[in-house]
Amino acid sequence: MWNAISNIIRIPELRNKILYTLGMLLIFRMGTHVSIPGINSVVVTSISAESGEGLLGMVDLFAGGALLKFSVFALGIMPYISSSIIMQLVMVLIPQLQKMQKEGEEGRKKIMQYTKYGTIVLCSIQSLAVIYLAKSWSTGTGVSPAKYPGLINPSVQSIFVPLGILTITTGTMLLMWMGEQITEKGIGNGISLLIFAGIIGRMPQAFVQMLTSNDSDLLSLLILIVIFVFLIAFTVILTQGVRKVPLQYGKQMVGRKMVQAKSQSIPFKVNGANVMPIIFASSLILFPHTIIQWLSSNSGQWAGWALILDFFNPFSQIWYRSLFYYFLYTGLIIFFAYFYTAIQINPAELAENLKKYGGFIPGIRPGTHTKEYIEKILNRITLPGAIFLAGLALSPYIIIKFLNIGSNTGGGSLVYTFGGTSLLIMVGVALETLKQIEAQLIMRNYEGFMKKSKIRGRDYR
Repeated sequence: MWNAISNIIRIPELRNKILYTLGMLLIFRMGTHVSIPGINSVVVTSISAESGEGLLGMVDLFAGGALLKFSVFALGIMPYISSSIIMQLVMVLIPQLQKMQKEGEEGRKKIMQYTKYGTIVLCSIQSLAVIYLAKSWSTGTGVSPAKYPGLINPSVQSIFVPLGILTITTGTMLLMWMGEQITEKGIGNGISLLIFAGIIGRMPQAFVQMLTSNDSDLLSLLILIVIFVFLIAFTVILTQGVRKVPLQYGKQMVGRKMVQAKSQSIPFKVNGANVMPIIFASSLILFPHTIIQWLSSNSGQWAGWALILDFFNPFSQIWYRSLFYYFLYTGLIIFFAYFYTAIQINPAELAENLKKYGGFIPGIRPGTHTKEYIEKILNRITLPGAIFLAGLALSPYIIIKFLNIGSNTGGGSLVYTFGGTSLLIMVGVALETLKQIEAQLIMRNYEGFMKKSKIRGRDYR
């Protein structure tokens, strides 16, 4: 490992790429502490972790804690990711966009341009929600008193809404540009690294929260850390797991000789949808939770609201209500795993391309039979992958509840920081960045990070 690090320092190009990436990530972390004009920074420091429960906590996770600081990067890179996901879904429904995607570089540039326009629209809408959240916390709404009086300086009340929308939207567009620059001039995927840096940046605060919690003891914390290490190992297995389907191509003419093409394989990932099922499921299950919380705070203290909310609480003291949440969450993750895999991989198109280029799966006829075989393979590997993914997502809830850590704050912020979403993103981004660094080292005849063997799952041939 130390030899590989010293080799990185020796290579000027690779060293500059890594320093450029670290510099951009440092600017991002500094920006998360720069408040929107008009926000009282003294009051911001008093915002507690309990305020980040529900949907706010999930958005704050991807923003690296910038949302609850009401920073210029309050929304992080999430509007761009949401716009990309919406564009992928729309492309399935609109044939013109599918045709545009197949036009090559020019088509991809147009789709990217539409994605950026969508980012601006989404950012404007979401930033308006952030602004009104700050106003409600500063002055109170309905029957709910002001949660953090003086959060907004009275001198800018009249222009706070347009100024806040412009600032947050500009901040997100700046992050999008920074992500593109990291991808082009740095190392790794820029957008993924920005999310990675945000999650890592929240960890010290989460550790402090655990240590200062009134209901946590040293033994429970040690058990949690050990389990967290094991969860990282399981996440690596899930991320790297593939099912290789062998391929065979017919003989090809090379010069004056007929040569048999080398055997290859198609790698189908066990978790082909990656972290998207957890994000979709969490968003869907947190949306009614947030709406009910808003209704309960603005329409009086009706006893029914607390009962309904308890069914969406994974830390409920009544076991069957927690069990309802776990089953609902698992079902949504499995559904979205199949849904997103179906969007990402088109068996009919894949079978058609194999037939066009003379490829076939040994023992399977080209065309319809190949399509049905690929669908069968995808269905078989998606279900265990989705169940494994659901177990990874639910394990922090169950562990924190069983060890009774952070229950005085609802445990939500701990779950978002150490949950399945965070682990998958951190492990996936770290492995991908490691692959790129190792590829740069090996290309220059240096030893990579693994001296005797490559990281399992890298060679897909």
